[in-house]
This record gives sequence, structure tokens and C-alpha cells, in this order.
Amino acid sequence: MPKVIEVDGLVKEYGAVTAVDRIRFSVDEGQVFAFLGPNGAGKTTTVEVLEGLREATKGTVSVLGLDPWTDGRELHRQIGVIPQDFRFFEKITPREAIEYYAALFDRKADAMGLLRQVGLDDKANARFDTLSGGQKQKLGLSLALVNDPKIYFLDEPTTGLDPQARRSIWEVIKTLKAAHRTVFLTTHYLEEAELLADQVAIIHHGRIIAEGTPASIIREHGRPQRLVVEGSPGLPELLRTSLKLPVRVDAGRAVVEIRERKDIVQAMVAIEQSGLPWSGFATESDTLEDVFVSLVGRMDDGVLKSEGSA
Repeated sequence: MPKVIEVDGLVKEYGAVTAVDRIRFSVDEGQVFAFLGPNGAGKTTTVEVLEGLREATKGTVSVLGLDPWTDGRELHRQIGVIPQDFRFFEKITPREAIEYYAALFDRKADAMGLLRQVGLDDKANARFDTLSGGQKQKLGLSLALVNDPKIYFLDEPTTGLDPQARRSIWEVIKTLKAAHRTVFLTTHYLEEAELLADQVAIIHHGRIIAEGTPASIIREHGRPQRLVVEGSPGLPELLRTSLKLPVRVDAGRAVVEIRERKDIVQAMVAIEQSGLPWSGFATESDTLEDVFVSLVGRMDDGVLKSEGSA
């Protein structure tokens, strides 16, 4: 697939502070790309460079074949943006806001259709200053849809939304992907990234510390699958002896590191044959959030000092 975003050796400095440090990544057309990182990691700075709001200190950046800084006017007609903490004219209504945006882009827009798409049609005639934080986010997303852009930059689009409203925004993102549009997503909800993203990049201290599909990042950086068994205090030693696998105790439960699927069957057979009482079992696997917390914590502890995007 063609690359619609290409970043190579991007550096952004503010005086003596390096906010983004030689990062490199690319985004394919039609992908949902999740750009993740804790506060202060360089995430927002990178997004603002891609949108043409900040000039790169070093490196090259291409969005839809354009330099965001020098070709910003042309680029802005081809992208949709919802920023963090979206704000607009206080007295304007959502219907009027969409009509206003459509006029700016010299387009005709179905205001009610767009509001219905994001679940805000019931507030079409409400003033902006009366909307909840979540409803304002929904309006921001509807405005990002007005010019039918090729790339959507969605910065924390579901912040402040209740679970049902979040799911409605997820459906919009899935619809955009089905229409072969590209979505550049930043979010603090790691389960959201794991569910929606084709590719993920994690940035911390200005450097990319992991990149790939959610599954590949979990596989590379996560812990092995675990079997968790509740029962007799003698279970951990039994499993440790009979299976010769790493076993630890967590809140009175035996936690067995699983290397192959047959280990699960062998563990349950060993427990049953032992006659020791047990009350339940489950398997556990790391999520993208587990891996994110581990990677960021290890880097903060100095384990990943030299890792970056190179």
C-alpha cells in the first residue's frame, strides 16, 4: 500500500529541550495508526508537526506527499483534525458549526447526517456552551468529517465519553477504515488502540520504544501466557515439581507460566490426579496496556536508555 505519512529522523527542539528525538515511522493508506505515549512523551509535538502547526528542527516529514510546514495550505484541505479538548464559538449550534465549516471548504454538507453519524443529532440546535465535554468531542469529530479528508488526525477523540458514546465513535472509525480512509489516532485508552489499530507506535522521552501491530508488540514485549489456579496451598509446589515450569504464588493462587498449549492440559491432569482441592482456573495473557506500562516503566528505570526508532 502507498505510504500517506512518512517520518524520517524527525527532531523537534525547544531551546535546550529535545521533545522529539530522531523518530522514524510510516503509515499506510487505509490504516488506523495509533500513536501512544504518556504525557510529555513527545506525542502532541509530533502530531502538530504532521499537521503543519510546528516546524521540524531536523529530519523529513511527508503527509500525502506534501511537506506539512511549507505546503500547509494545500494539506489542510485534505486532512481532518480533532484536537485535544476541542473548543469552538460558544453561541454556535452543532448544525451551524457544520454549515460554517462546509462554507470554509466550499462544500455542501449534510449537517444532520453528520451529526447522526456521531450520535449528536439530538443536540443539533443546542448552543456549544451548553454541551457536555463528551458532546463537544462528538461535534469536533463531525467537523473533521465535513471535507471528506484522506487522513483524519483524531487526538483523544473519546475522552470524556461514556462507554456507549465511546463505542459509537469506534464505529465511526471502523466506517472510515472500511472507506479506505487513514486514521492517525492518539489515545490514553490502550484497549481502544488494541481494538482499532492496525499499527501502533509507542513514544516515550521523545523516542519510539516499540512499533508494530498490537499483537506483535504484545508478543515481543509481553509476558508468556499464564494459567491461574485457585485451590490448595500445596498446588504451587505440585505444579512446580510435576511440570518443571515457572510457578509463583499470587494472592493465594498458583500462577503457572505456559510455554505450550499442552502445558495447560498437563497442569490440570496433574492437579486432578493429586487429589488436592481446587475451585477454579483461568488463563491470562498480557494486553497492550500491560505492555505499555511495562515498557514505559522500564525506560523510566533506565533499562531502555539507548532504544529508539533507529
